[in-house]
Amino acid sequence: MSTPILQRLREWLTGENVAFREVHHEETRTSEESARARGEELRVGGKALLMRAGETFALFVLPADRKADSGAIRRELAVGKLRFANRDELLELTGLVPGSVPPFGQPILPFPLYIDAAIPQNDRIAFNAGSLTDSIILPMPDYVRLARPVKIFAFSEQAP
Repeated sequence: MSTPILQRLREWLTGENVAFREVHHEETRTSEESARARGEELRVGGKALLMRAGETFALFVLPADRKADSGAIRRELAVGKLRFANRDELLELTGLVPGSVPPFGQPILPFPLYIDAAIPQNDRIAFNAGSLTDSIILPMPDYVRLARPVKIFAFSEQAP
């Protein structure tokens, strides 16, 4: 991945004629910090989780104010084992650090993409764009069209 993710996202979104807003901000380590830095509600944030489902890695995107329901994912994908990619795997597979993964599979990241059913309920999505200091916000219809998920299904629950 020689071209930085942020640059690839800019070029791709521009080439697809998507109106998006880019926000450069201080480094953020949590979804809450990212939402504040962007001036957006927490629920608008798209949290992208790289997980190993059975023998393969996949990307799961859910609203930042919710948590993943691993049982729902295991049932839907008919896998016995499900776990988060660890920091080393994430770096090796994506070149990214936790919290910087954008919510896209191909052509940005080489993983199957699953979107939680709560994501399309928002009118836009905000996400860190390959770094902890850069975010992109774009209209939800454009996100869903471009993301081309394998499936949209319910796999999140309210965070405590």
